[in-house]
Amino acid sequence: MTRMRAVDAVVLILEKEGATETFGLPGAAINPLYSAMKAHGGIRHTLARHVEGASHMADGYTRSAPGNIGVCLGTSGPAGTDMITGLYAAAADSQPILCITGQAPVAVLDKEDFQAVDIASIAAPVTKMAKTVLEAGQVPGVFQTAFQLMRSARPGPVLIDLPIDVQQTEIEFDIDAYEPLTPAKPAATSGQAEKILDLIAEAEHPIIIAGGGVINADAADRLVEFAELTSIPVSPTLMGWGAIPDDHPLAAGMVGIQTHVRYGNATFLESDLVIGIGNRWANRHTGDLDVYRKGRKFVHIDIEPTQIGRVFAPDFGVASDAGAALDALLAAARSRSDGPPDFTGWARECTARKSTEHRKTNFTEVPIKPQRVYQEMNQAFGRDVTYVSTIGLSQIAGAQMLHVYRPRHWINAGQAGPLGWTGPAALGVAKGKPGETVVALSGDYDFQFMLEELAVGAQHQIPYVHVVVNNSYLGLIRQSQRGFEMDYEVSLAFENINTAGSASSGYGVDHVAVAQGLGCKALRVEDPELIGEGLRVAKELMDEHQVPVVVEVILERVTNISMGAALDQINEFETLAQTPADAPTALSPMGELAAAK
Repeated sequence: MTRMRAVDAVVLILEKEGATETFGLPGAAINPLYSAMKAHGGIRHTLARHVEGASHMADGYTRSAPGNIGVCLGTSGPAGTDMITGLYAAAADSQPILCITGQAPVAVLDKEDFQAVDIASIAAPVTKMAKTVLEAGQVPGVFQTAFQLMRSARPGPVLIDLPIDVQQTEIEFDIDAYEPLTPAKPAATSGQAEKILDLIAEAEHPIIIAGGGVINADAADRLVEFAELTSIPVSPTLMGWGAIPDDHPLAAGMVGIQTHVRYGNATFLESDLVIGIGNRWANRHTGDLDVYRKGRKFVHIDIEPTQIGRVFAPDFGVASDAGAALDALLAAARSRSDGPPDFTGWARECTARKSTEHRKTNFTEVPIKPQRVYQEMNQAFGRDVTYVSTIGLSQIAGAQMLHVYRPRHWINAGQAGPLGWTGPAALGVAKGKPGETVVALSGDYDFQFMLEELAVGAQHQIPYVHVVVNNSYLGLIRQSQRGFEMDYEVSLAFENINTAGSASSGYGVDHVAVAQGLGCKALRVEDPELIGEGLRVAKELMDEHQVPVVVEVILERVTNISMGAALDQINEFETLAQTPADAPTALSPMGELAAAK
């Protein structure tokens, strides 16, 4: 056994557990851990400008690749409370991040010492474990348990709080004898798989709803394999987007009351059996439950037993990891004497529907309509791009009009939706995908939250493109205020004394100037015909300078994006596509597949 400080053991454990990408800010109460990291030399660190930003960077890094666990570091007191929004966003979307806070010495924890706060109690509701370690000898076991918990069942975040004296206390520790604990994950049985196949065999129009659990389980290939074996169409949720390529013949399109495609909702409304795999029946997906459930049977497979029946009682529920459930379904389907079920005819109907009911994107107006931006993004970035987004009309419209072709190529804070998440999360994603094209999508208000983190990308040379669609409004809130017949305290517009006379005059904050002041490159687009060129230049600047590049697109002030209260009550505010030219980046040109049906 070797004698070492507890923090030196922590660093060795991080290395052995594979959690070597950290984001944070040093401070007095966490400096011992930073000294251990410096001495070790194998733990990478990105210095954030705000601890909440660091927590979102860790979250983005986690989501960027299977097996990743981002680590967020901060000193005591307000650094810990700054992490809470990041912990909430990670917990809500089942993402394992590890937050480590420094703490005042054990002897003064109940004496209102400077920056001493009971962070474990504060963080408990948004973590799988939150613990202040009072004995140095417990440090290895607490970290070992933390990693097992983060990876077990429904993944999620953990916070470990380390008093400064505990960090520096010497303990006996042998990293060669340390072994990560095996995560616990429920698995569907062959009998449960057979029961699901029986329900499928009784159906005429089944559909699979693929949730984020499929992505977390790294099971997208098995999902597609099962869909192809049975010819069952697949609709991803917002968190499951990319589990099946958008242009796959069995990709039925996203369903929802906000983030959806019209043919996806139309297909769902024709279904009679819904097989949910790794999903939560989120309210923005289902809308009115009477409409969503009418005339359909439901199978619900989820890794967390308490999710089954939480929103509504399914006809059959299975507590299982999505990958294990798909393994069982594949084995059961192949072993059936009469072969797997075959829904080729139904699948053809769904495929044909993909060339109908398109929304128009090819607008030429000035100021620019937002739909045109997503059309140009489809053309500029192609199949390999990873999109990062959070909340607002920009995210909703993006999910209606962009295309995603691979798992973890749409990264979104789906349930919490904290404004400001996009930028720092994109930095974390870019750290996890070096050399790949990462494109963030924000409205102007989301962009202004945590704007300072752009300097992190400049300092550490973390390149990505940030598309900011600027209508100088809290657009989603303004749209929701229509029901109250008001437009109140949602405008961000003002006459900026430094931009008087420019085309963006009256839009308030000069995002280009701010981004440049933080060490990044930036450009502004005001003509729809120049969006594509602006995105091309942005990619070139990103590659040349290895920093974030902001593309600000000046939009018309008011645009209402399609949404409604129920799947059959979506309000369309713009003219729908009438010809293929109205939606030139649609996955299936308008009328082409429908005519061939």
